[in-house]
Amino acid sequence: MANRFRVVLITAPRGGKAEALAKGLVAARLAACVNIVPGVVSHYRWKKRLCRDAECLLVAKTAAAKLPALKRWIASHHPYEIPEVLALKVDDCAKPYALWLTRELQ
Repeated sequence: MANRFRVVLITAPRGGKAEALAKGLVAARLAACVNIVPGVVSHYRWKKRLCRDAECLLVAKTAAAKLPALKRWIASHHPYEIPEVLALKVDDCAKPYALWLTRELQ
């Protein structure tokens, strides 16, 4: 049962936009839960420049079947030109939590 789920990592600007993305994913039933981890500092190369930005990390719990719709939703609502969306397979999950995830994603 656990391998049906994904944990999706999404970076976002700090503040209201991260909150709106998290709330929107849950409201649309594309994620059962989204944690917002503040205080992330990202270093990356963008358009041939080294960049450093203060961000939040969204940790979304979803079903593998919801992943295509989640990615489309993020692409249309996220302020970044190329938002980070990394989906990780879940190898193990407590049965009560898996049942809750399943209910919340219906």
